[in-house]
Amino acid sequence: MSWFVLKVKARNEKRVAETLLRMNVEVFSPTIKEVVQWSDRKKENENPLFKSYVFVKIEEKYRGIVFAVTGVERYLFWMGKPAVVRDAEIEIIKQWMSEGSNDLESLSKLIPGSEITIEKGVFKDQEAVVHRVDKSKISFLLKEMGVVAQANIAEVV
Repeated sequence: MSWFVLKVKARNEKRVAETLLRMNVEVFSPTIKEVVQWSDRKKENENPLFKSYVFVKIEEKYRGIVFAVTGVERYLFWMGKPAVVRDAEIEIIKQWMSEGSNDLESLSKLIPGSEITIEKGVFKDQEAVVHRVDKSKISFLLKEMGVVAQANIAEVV
């Protein structure tokens, strides 16, 4: 059996995962806790780490049964074939999640336009706005200085 990646409708990850579990399909849909602040209160939400995606471990010949679940759109494909995720990769994600690592939460917030506080390096504790994110580099605008800087993601977060 292999892990496949399902593309699901937006904000349907939890519902799809629960339905697939009831169908005895092994599912992995990691979530992170985020604090959302409104003008009058704060609320802690549990949001999917991979928005619009759910991992399923299923035999190749039974791949079609997932389409009986409302909210499932399609499988994610890579080079003309359904994308397969190795067991080791799923285990690494599970390990990160069990350790309660802040790295995943921090990386999930690196969206252009979002405000961050730099946690490491020369600009530690400086407020910045994410300008651009590449594979391993991030460009950000330092608010107080009005300067755009670039650094390795690992050196900032």
